[in-house]
Amino acid sequence: MPAYDDQNIFAKILRGEIPCFKVYEDDETLCFMDIMPRTDGHCLVIPKRPCRNVLDASDAQLAAVMSTVKKVANAAKTAFEAEGITLQQFNETAGGQEVFHLHFHIHPRHDGVSMRPPGKMGDMDVIKGHAEKIAAAL
Repeated sequence: MPAYDDQNIFAKILRGEIPCFKVYEDDETLCFMDIMPRTDGHCLVIPKRPCRNVLDASDAQLAAVMSTVKKVANAAKTAFEAEGITLQQFNETAGGQEVFHLHFHIHPRHDGVSMRPPGKMGDMDVIKGHAEKIAAAL
């Protein structure tokens, strides 16, 4: 397993070097909005301690992250009156991982509405509003 790179974008967010729209934070995890949202309410949950992905995460990190994923997914489902939630999590380049810090994508979903294509920057004012909407549902 390659070494953890502490210069990845999520490590920089955790250190406060790059701003984010926080949704939820506790001692072990952080949830913030994806700035290239594929759905309204698309957010990310990460552990605060370094790990590349599921393959090198400790059991404690996984438990903490999944607890936050469940909490935020329920809040996002409520906030966006969604019929369901899609979770995404990728491991290593061949598995589709682009940022090498463990993270789970939470997507509120509505029947018949496709996810938007990846890689398109969102409107920051809209994203900020979505963060506030999910946080209020927590």
